[in-house]
This record gives sequence, C-alpha cells and structure tokens, in this order.
Amino acid sequence: MQPKSGTTVGRPDLGAIAYEYLLEASQRGFIGLEIFPIFDVTEQSAQYPIIPLEALLKVPDTSRAPRGAYNRGDWEFEMGNYACRENGWEEPVDDSEANLYRRYFDAEEVATRRAVDILLRSQEIRCAGKAFSTAALPDSAVGVAWSTAATATPRADVSTAKTNMRNSSGLEPNVIAMSKATFDALLLTKEIMDVFRYTNPIEIGGFEAQRRIMAMYFGVDRILVGNAIRDTAKKGKDAVIADIWNKNVVGLFTVGGGPDLRQPVLGRTFLWTAESPQNLTTESYREEKRRSNIYRVRQHTDEAYVFTGAGYLLTGVNP
Repeated sequence: MQPKSGTTVGRPDLGAIAYEYLLEASQRGFIGLEIFPIFDVTEQSAQYPIIPLEALLKVPDTSRAPRGAYNRGDWEFEMGNYACRENGWEEPVDDSEANLYRRYFDAEEVATRRAVDILLRSQEIRCAGKAFSTAALPDSAVGVAWSTAATATPRADVSTAKTNMRNSSGLEPNVIAMSKATFDALLLTKEIMDVFRYTNPIEIGGFEAQRRIMAMYFGVDRILVGNAIRDTAKKGKDAVIADIWNKNVVGLFTVGGGPDLRQPVLGRTFLWTAESPQNLTTESYREEKRRSNIYRVRQHTDEAYVFTGAGYLLTGVNP
C-alpha cells in the first residue's frame, strides 16, 4: 500500500507487526506495562479517584440497634490528575533503498519494527523512572548488598520490606521487580545456592523456571526481570550500553488491571484512545519531494501512580 503524497493513512497491517512486537517485548525484558498496565480513557486529561489509606484500614462501628439504621460509609476519594502526552517516531524509507534491498528484507516492516522499538524503550524509561523512584515511594536499604554473594540475605531483606509495606499501607506485594543484572547476582548468592542445592539446583534451570522458583521463594505471584537496555552515548560516539532498570534497586509492588481505578495498585498507563486507539498506533504517508514513504508509530499516554502505598523499594542491592 502506497499512500498519496502528504496523506496520512492508518496501517492496520503494520499494526499487526507492532502488536506482535509488543507481545515479544515482555519476553525480551520490557516490564514497564506489567507494573503500569494500560487503562483506556476517552479524554486527554482528567481527574481519577485515588483511594485514601483510611478507607482501606479504618474499621468503623458496624453495630445496629433494633429499628435503627445501619451505619454507612462516607469516605471521600482523593483525586489524582492524568494528562496524556504524545510520543512518536518516524522512519523514512527511500524508494531507491527499498528497491535496492528488496531481495534481502521488507523495508517497511523493518522501518515499523525500528520505530516500535524506539517508542517502547522510551516508554520503558518512563515506567522505570516512576517504579524505582525513591522520591515517591518508601524505601530502605538491604542489610548486605546482594552482589556480596557470600553474606547477602535476600529473603530477610524482602521479608522486612514486605512487613514495612504492610505496616504502612495494609497491602502486600504480588510482584517483585528487578534488573537482569540484579537477578543474576541474586542467583549467585550463597543463600539461594544452598537452599536449592539438593532439590532443584538453581544454576542449571532455564530463565523462566528460575523466575518461578524465586517467586515461590519470596512468596509473590511473579518476579519481573527488566532486561531492556539503552545506548546512553550521543549520536556518532561509541556505544555506552546501560540497563534501563536501576540494578541498585528492587521494587515490591501490588499491581493489577481491570476497570476499577479505586483498586489499590501502584499505577496505570492512561491511554487516550481518541488519538491513539492502541498503545502503538501505526501510520504511513508519502513524502514525494524525497521519494520516500514515511512510517510512523505514536501513542498518547501518561504512566501515572494510582496509590504509592502499593510500592516499596529496597536500595543498595547491587552497587
């Protein structure tokens, strides 16, 4: 399909490629949308209800006298604000280049995948910044860095964090998130090696099996391992590869989706569907003066907290 010059058209065919790439992203260590799941909204900005702590934990008088009325809840929800911002990326494909390399690859598919990858990494950076923010979420330092394999005590550290989170908000985490570098260091600790040495040697299991075993060990539903990376060097300079997820922080979170924003979870990704029906909206248009087709991927989102009490951070984990 070749659009007329200057006319932007939706590309559901390329959208299928973007959707497939999005599904693969979680397997490649993109975990941001697991912590901030998509929540569709019809307005670019609005208020949303935030559950107050007292509504979660207070136990009012429930007694009723004969012929009397039942006591009723009169809690008023606090209000948060979301404001979706547009992010997008375009990849041009020159006609001569498309023809030159046609026998090797589909140029528009490659362009779409590159634009999707850039947009997802940008979104992952935003999610990681909020999820691992010690300015917004309560935190405490581990007793011994997990990178000190001989004496680290990860289970005690996680147990302390779970207790602190429960005491402050009444919630317990259902996921633990960490970088791939931190996960690798965790598996090498003497504590972990010793626990599973004779039953299920952790060092010989596959990655998914290791995640499941660690989730059971720490008493959560899932371990999320952020393996997304970025090149922090300026254009034209030698690559400087860095983890998007801070290897020195581990996050304990209560996460969940569903239609009820009053659910006490860490956050959501508000998606303005009037402008971007999907998290990754694909389009193309013709730029005749450059004899090129332009492939665009865009989104209108706000990755926002719903209840910061649904998160707790461990710091000093892997300095």
